[in-house]
Amino acid sequence: MSKNSIFSGTGVALVTPFRKQDTIDFSKLEELIDHVITSGVDYIVALGTTSEAATMTDSERAALCQFIVECVNGRVPIMLGMGGNNTRAVTDSINHFNFDGISGILSVTPYYNKPQQRGLVQHFKSIADVSPVPIVLYNVPGRTSCNMKAETTLQLAEECPNIIAIKEASGNMSQVMEILRCKPNGFSVISGDDALTYPMIALGASGVISVIANALPKEMSTMVHQALKGDYKKALPLHNAMLPLINAIFEEGNPGGIKALLEIEGRLSNQLRSPLSKVSKTLYNKLSSLYNTFLENK
Repeated sequence: MSKNSIFSGTGVALVTPFRKQDTIDFSKLEELIDHVITSGVDYIVALGTTSEAATMTDSERAALCQFIVECVNGRVPIMLGMGGNNTRAVTDSINHFNFDGISGILSVTPYYNKPQQRGLVQHFKSIADVSPVPIVLYNVPGRTSCNMKAETTLQLAEECPNIIAIKEASGNMSQVMEILRCKPNGFSVISGDDALTYPMIALGASGVISVIANALPKEMSTMVHQALKGDYKKALPLHNAMLPLINAIFEEGNPGGIKALLEIEGRLSNQLRSPLSKVSKTLYNKLSSLYNTFLENK
């Protein structure tokens, strides 16, 4: 398998189960990893936004990463979230990290600083210079207040061979289409929005890094695989069936919605770390109703 194809299909942005004591529930995490892999996901994203990594200590992140590598045990590739708004700190972390079991890194555009586009180029070129594994860019301006423009993505794709893809979560389909139209061969565009995965694959995207796949790994993976094969008639009903749940889990933020849904499924306790909080009772009941409807219509 080439470096450029290891992250095609469905990647799942893993949640981190917590106990009521606010500690990581490693036993529930192991069960979740086994469930998503046996249900057909193609790779796992560790320490992404959905994992609540921003609320963890350095030692917790290291322990979580090691645990995920051991649990996955080579069954699927692992993409590791490794980004920040301090370029030197990110490159130092990469230089001192043990990448055994890690197939690539997901690096978010710097947040809070609001860098210019040339600053983004410098930042990601610095990361590319030191990374021993392929890099997937992550553009999510709704969280970072920084949009990486299509021309910036394309420049990095052309000039840095180990930058192999972008997770596009801007929601700007014109921008997505421009990247897909002009990208070099071998560079991939990955949907960062569950709801837009079907149309993005139709336009040429290589798959999704999915939140809903924590709860619906088989259904999301099946839909993505069908669409990637060009069987859109089979994929569309699955897309439409999942869409109400996909929209609902993001109504009060991520990962609050997906953790509520996972509790409804009986997979883990609906615990989040401050400053995040549980979804409202109204949304919880809505998710429960939508999930029951989804099961009835399967």
